[in-house]
Parts: sequence; C-alpha cells; structure tokens
Amino acid sequence: MKHLAVALSLAMSTAAPLHAQSLILGLGYADFEFADSSDQALASIEYQHAPFHQRERFSAAFAGAASIHANGDVHLGVGIAAEYKLNQHWFIEASVLPGAFIEADSNNDLGSKFEVRSLLGLGYRFERGDALSLAITHKSNASVSSFNPGVNAVLLRYHVAF
Repeated sequence: MKHLAVALSLAMSTAAPLHAQSLILGLGYADFEFADSSDQALASIEYQHAPFHQRERFSAAFAGAASIHANGDVHLGVGIAAEYKLNQHWFIEASVLPGAFIEADSNNDLGSKFEVRSLLGLGYRFERGDALSLAITHKSNASVSSFNPGVNAVLLRYHVAF
C-alpha cells in the first residue's frame, strides 16, 4: 500500500497539470468602423468554465466576458468558447459571446444595445497550463439594427488556468 501511495504521488507531481477553467486578462486597441467614433485602448476579462465537450484536440466551454474601453464604453457577453490544440503548446481559440454594449460616447454607438463579440486567436500554452494569446475581436449587432458599424480590436491575452 505504501508503494502505491508513493507511486501515485510521484505520478501526480510529474504529470502536466490539468486545468478545467481559466480566467483571461486582455489588453488591446479598438478600431471603430464609424468615421466619427473614437478609436481607443481597451481591457478585457473573461472567464471560461470547464469544457462541456472535449474530443481529441477540440474542446468547447461556456464563457462570459467584460471589456471596457478607455472612454468608458462597456461590453458584457456570455456564450461559447472553443479551443483547438495544434500541438502540445500551440492552440487556436474562438468564441461567440452575445451581450450588451453600453457606449459612454454617443459617437461610439454601434446601432443597438445588443452586440455580439466574436473572437479568433492564436495562443501558446506554457508547461504549467497558463497561456498567452494574440486575438482579434469583432463586435456588431448582427444586423438587428439598420445602423451596424461594428468595432474591431486586437488583444494580447494572458490565460490563468485553475
């Protein structure tokens, strides 16, 4: 029994850690498509739950995110995030998070309060499970409004696995 406990402890300490959830912090720059809008820096925070689907290299999880622009514009969204592992370290990430956009500056109006954030990124996962990714995002109202200028952003994201 003692040998089994030692072997199990050794195996657990040398195995790569398995992380089911992550908190993702991002910094970037937003480019509004409407000419009168104010392009600006933004910060984001995202939570991804344990995957509800996992098969070989692909996983999908529920996620929620908040982003705030330098002038106070805010987007809050919930939806689905996915990851495709290219190899042991590199991965592609994507997500679709419908939600609400509240502009602090009327020039940054995106056409409605309902806005969908889509994301596509490339990342590198470190041995301990944390990761760094570079992502592009797009927010628009999916044409639920006749005015739909959208906003694009590039984000450098740090994924804290737990």
